[in-house]
Amino acid sequence: MKRFENVKKVTDNPFLNMYDMDAVKPNGDLFKYYFATRREDDDIRIRSHSTDPDGISLFAVYGEKKDSVVLIKEFRYPINDYIYDVPAGLIEPGEDPKEAAVREFMEETGMVFEPVGSGNAAARKSAYPTVGLTDEMISTEYGYATGTPDKKYMESSEDITTVIADRAELSRIIREERIAMRALFLIMLFLNAPEDDPLSFLNC
Repeated sequence: MKRFENVKKVTDNPFLNMYDMDAVKPNGDLFKYYFATRREDDDIRIRSHSTDPDGISLFAVYGEKKDSVVLIKEFRYPINDYIYDVPAGLIEPGEDPKEAAVREFMEETGMVFEPVGSGNAAARKSAYPTVGLTDEMISTEYGYATGTPDKKYMESSEDITTVIADRAELSRIIREERIAMRALFLIMLFLNAPEDDPLSFLNC
């Protein structure tokens, strides 16, 4: 049974657009459903079924003792406030996720990101962060960061501060601060990993 009819683009914006469709209930009745997408009209996932990621999240361990994580504190307009998150961004045409990870990490933090190649492939699998609202998929790269935070590569529209947080500060952040869901779960994995092997959860 087909679960939708008449998918139609209703905005024409850069970066993100709205669609409406006649969705089909399990009993066959129609109802209006709305979603957003970053993809071109002929490549929205309801049509293409693509699983290529639109964006990348970056989980970077930092320090000689590998006891800290690089986060960002970024102003986000939909909530009119700052939120803690991991560095992230869109994958450009022709880039693979690792290339995008290195580029985005430099742009947002001014630091160098070295991805690790081992670990469970499921940890890098493209996944849906907010599937009730959008068809966006993201993947995650894990690795180690070096260097000193620098804002010189940041876009003028971005309001981002790099935060290098040790375990105590990470515990405080997840208890007390506004935080993105992906950052929350990645931090909890890190906090429960052995201190001498902070990315061991990749091998689960």
